[in-house]
Amino acid sequence: MNDMSYLDRLEAESIHIIREAAAEAEKPVMLYSIGKDSSVMLHLAMKAFHPAKLPFPVMHVDTGWKFREMITFRDETAKRLGLDLIVYKNPEGEEQEINPFTHGSRIHTDVMKTDALKQALNLHGFDMIFGGARRDEEKSRAKERIFSYRDTNHRWDPKNQRPELWTHYNTKLNRGGSLRVFPLSNWTELDVWFYILRENIPVVPLYLAKQRPVADVDGVLIMADDDRLPEKYEITMQSVRFRTLGCYPLTGAVPSEASTLEQVIEEMMMSSMSERQGRVIDFDQSGAMEKKKTEGYF
Repeated sequence: MNDMSYLDRLEAESIHIIREAAAEAEKPVMLYSIGKDSSVMLHLAMKAFHPAKLPFPVMHVDTGWKFREMITFRDETAKRLGLDLIVYKNPEGEEQEINPFTHGSRIHTDVMKTDALKQALNLHGFDMIFGGARRDEEKSRAKERIFSYRDTNHRWDPKNQRPELWTHYNTKLNRGGSLRVFPLSNWTELDVWFYILRENIPVVPLYLAKQRPVADVDGVLIMADDDRLPEKYEITMQSVRFRTLGCYPLTGAVPSEASTLEQVIEEMMMSSMSERQGRVIDFDQSGAMEKKKTEGYF
């Protein structure tokens, strides 16, 4: 045990959490956002049950506005690993053509992410839901337990959480409730990148810098991923990469020359900026992320 590196310890803790949750759940599911944290969580889950296949499905809530490279990567990953992949879109939102430009980030996120997630969970009756959130990402996520209870409406109460001492997890569920489980709670952004490098985990190429078409939208560098970006924005080619990935109109790129994993890690070690500085949904209202999470957002 003493010979284990800190990455070995994080890996062992996460695999323990995944196995514990899967053993206690009646119908578990792993959410797959296609980002770097999801890629690490999926890799850990594959290790946890190797050589068997994952004993639960993987689900992606698709808003219709993800980067095209993310969707390609998702489908290739599902095929490569033999995943049971569920893709869900909010049918009412699609019918109403809800989108970030016309309706704004808050309504788009409420309808196409939060409502869509709750619909998908109700449709399939999942009771244990794995997510790749980390405590160091954002202040409301720092409040979460590793096994975090949600009521029958998928709501989270940050002021009324169960005690969680060391590795003693409470997996008891009230009728109709569910648990969000966060195996990467104790990881940092740098831990994730060091682990990706060590384990040679594939990630979406958008994390690495290259010349890309971007527009300055209210101070945020938005990549012109398709022809739905309004023509009023001036597009220029810049060397950029992404620290987080989401809907392309709501995810800011950062100027960078880091085109390899080693360079990304070096850049992260020098950076004093928040990982989620470019995520518009974190700032679209007062206490934005905590409010979204109490309403059912991940």
